[in-house]
Amino acid sequence: MTVPNTPAGPDAGADSFEGGPYLPEPPRVRRPLLPELLIGGLITAAGALLGLLVGVLWLHLAPRVMLVAGTDAIRYVDPEGEQRAGADTVFALLGLGAGLLTALVAFLLTRRRGGGISVAVGLAAGGLAGSAIAWKLGMRLGPSTNVLADAKRAGQGVDFSAAIELGARGALLVWPITAMVVLLALSAAFGKREDDPPPYWAGPQQEENPPG
Repeated sequence: MTVPNTPAGPDAGADSFEGGPYLPEPPRVRRPLLPELLIGGLITAAGALLGLLVGVLWLHLAPRVMLVAGTDAIRYVDPEGEQRAGADTVFALLGLGAGLLTALVAFLLTRRRGGGISVAVGLAAGGLAGSAIAWKLGMRLGPSTNVLADAKRAGQGVDFSAAIELGARGALLVWPITAMVVLLALSAAFGKREDDPPPYWAGPQQEENPPG
């Protein structure tokens, strides 16, 4: 009686006892550290640079909160408006697009080498850096946060724009999370595939002399 999934033959039992039922796993080849750090750094820097563009787009696309100076106070032109929530939504959508773009480009450029942890870390770090830069740049280039000075400059009864702000700070995570999810999906669907290991009973003699 033979063990299931074990080829029958006069030398089958001897091979299994000599080498054990399982072959040792081949040693894993470690990638050099310097190229991995370089790839991760380049992806992070690319995300930070893209954050400059995202910040400018956010400044021009986000709806503005309009104020007006009265005789006794500064009031909202539209007290029930959703402009502040709209600014958060625009920022999140821009982060979503940036995450899709960076993940797709990084995957296509590193697909032949099989990706690596440096690509994922670079996308996450670059997404966080890009989001932070876009947030700060949009606020810096936008209207001043000094409402009193802006009201005096505009004059009584003249509408002026309040500073652009990001109320929902969680929108900063949209970019890196999107990049990680898209990279995972692309790697699972179109990533580099490794060859399946041989069956555990395949000894050296059987590999060298395959059945004719």
